Amino acid sequence: MDEIQRINQLRKELHEHNYRYYVLNQPTIGDQDFDFLMHELQDLESRHPEMADPNSPTQRVGSDLNAEFRQVEHKYPMLSLANTYNEQDVADWYESVKKGLAGEEFEVCCEMKYDGLSISLTYVDGKLTQAVTRGDGVHGDDVTANVKTIRSIPLVLQRKENTPTTIDYPKEFEIRGEILMPWAVFERLNKEREDAEEPLFANPRNAASGTLKSQKSSLVASRQLDAYLYYLLGEELPAEGHYENLEVARSWGFKISEGMKKVKTLQEIYDFINYWDTERKNLPVATDGIVLKVNSLRQQRALGFTAKSPRWAIAYKFKAERVCTRLNEVTYQVGRTGAITPVANMDPVQLAGTIVKRATLNNEDFIRSFDLHIGDYVYVEKGGEIIPKIVGVDIDQRPIIAQPVQFIKRCPECGTPLVRYEGEAAWYCPNDAGCPPQIKGRIEHFIARKAMNIDSLGPETVDDYWRQGLIKNIADLYDIEVQQINGDGSRTKSAQKIVNGIAASKEVPFERVVFALGIRFVGETSARLLARHFKNIDALMNAGLEELQEIDGIGEVMAKSIITYFHNPQNHEIVERLRGYGLQMQLSDAETAQTSDKLAGQSIVISGVFSRHSRDEYKAIIEQNGGKNVGSISGKTSFILAGENMGPSKLQKAEKLGIKIMSEDEFLQLIEN
Repeated sequence: MDEIQRINQLRKELHEHNYRYYVLNQPTIGDQDFDFLMHELQDLESRHPEMADPNSPTQRVGSDLNAEFRQVEHKYPMLSLANTYNEQDVADWYESVKKGLAGEEFEVCCEMKYDGLSISLTYVDGKLTQAVTRGDGVHGDDVTANVKTIRSIPLVLQRKENTPTTIDYPKEFEIRGEILMPWAVFERLNKEREDAEEPLFANPRNAASGTLKSQKSSLVASRQLDAYLYYLLGEELPAEGHYENLEVARSWGFKISEGMKKVKTLQEIYDFINYWDTERKNLPVATDGIVLKVNSLRQQRALGFTAKSPRWAIAYKFKAERVCTRLNEVTYQVGRTGAITPVANMDPVQLAGTIVKRATLNNEDFIRSFDLHIGDYVYVEKGGEIIPKIVGVDIDQRPIIAQPVQFIKRCPECGTPLVRYEGEAAWYCPNDAGCPPQIKGRIEHFIARKAMNIDSLGPETVDDYWRQGLIKNIADLYDIEVQQINGDGSRTKSAQKIVNGIAASKEVPFERVVFALGIRFVGETSARLLARHFKNIDALMNAGLEELQEIDGIGEVMAKSIITYFHNPQNHEIVERLRGYGLQMQLSDAETAQTSDKLAGQSIVISGVFSRHSRDEYKAIIEQNGGKNVGSISGKTSFILAGENMGPSKLQKAEKLGIKIMSEDEFLQLIEN
């Protein structure tokens, strides 16, 4: 067998193994053997670039290249379903269908309503050619490159040879479904974000949506998204029934829910709803209801559509799940900025697919609002399947000896008396230079991707170096030598990578250095504003309260925090050490030349797809010229920088408010002039 034949054989085998592992959950080879075949295919493809195929199994890993999403018009509009929340509404829908069909008998296909991101997949000649999000129902984003990294979505359909009972797929068809993040992946991702003190995703739907909209398909691949398909469209469908079409699609390699059921009576619908209202808690992905569809495609056409939704389908939404459990203890966490977060520790209880035993209590005011006592039986909810939160207390079950929760007065880590800043709900430990979680947290913040981007280090390594005494602050990173971290000599290669990564960070631009310092209340955007206003670290360090507050977006609390940071001798020493190591402590000549106040005081919304620069580049240009990027249109919007396929809702709102719409060329001419 020559190498070309081997490439084709490996592709076929790996597609089949992907299907068995991610769709059927019935793998026939181990991970190591799979990886071996994948590496063999990668090596062969690198030797034969003429065999490049966008649907090869090797393309599942994605790319680090940024890619703007283009807008695509749906061949069949993706309409939303009418929602109902009680059995009477279901009965009303059932009767309306009966009336619309003039008493003709009909079947209803009952399905799970998955809580993810709607997607439409187009296949031509058995190959995935396009994946488009729902968007506004008429147009959606082309996210094909990202969807190809999702292992449960077949890139190439497998023809079932020597099986005459299997119906072959049409030349072209569309199949729709939901992109989901499994509970296990969601919890792992949020744990990583919690450790890095990044904002947590509210629910798997938001996490899946944010992931799929990432402009790096390699990130999408790493997030291990899943997909369930539930609707087949096309000119030559295999059957006249919706349920039957999905069963055929299952044989083509698509992941179709095992929970579908075809029924005839209203009572059977109720039985299905009641069964899954409990059983859904055992599913690996989030669900928020049941979808009911008239099964016959002919009857669907007869029933037709309203302006917003089909008459032949309806969604029944489950009530937010709530459980009652005992509050055993309140513990306190110290964040990177010194913020103290109280945490409820409870008896473990199952809630919306996961075991819950902890819930954030936000702050002291939140605790007081519920008059929480240790030993209380509290109601915990995942409204819309969100992160657990306490929503009430069963006072009747409160033990007689229960004591009110008393918020701590001193830092649980270093014992320093806590402070509460004006306008802030949180209490803080002010000992930022001596409190271990704050110090380690600032180091982890310093090395983060959006700060110094030292990706060869991680939280575990930082903690290890801290315990060894190698680092006590961010400046100590630049003193690390290979021989200090290569263990018994067996880790020289990885140690050299870490030292090289630290050295490479010296080229990170000044604005990100300001952000990396970890000044309390100074985020990524405000760091950029400060860097572009003062242009060098000395001007920033010597700035007074009034001068800082003159900058749009810098309030009194942030200004005081900046002054406090630079007046601390230890922080001043760290900055001077960083300067000595060669970090960028001023804007480069090129950056300085690009700055102006041409857009000073203007709030600008960016919408659409652009040809000359990316959206991120336009955001940077706006800020370099004194403008402010805003996400939504309001009466305060100065103008909209509009590319191709600007959203119709934004266009309508702009016209209503009389907001100027500026094209890409007009904007660039304004800046150049």
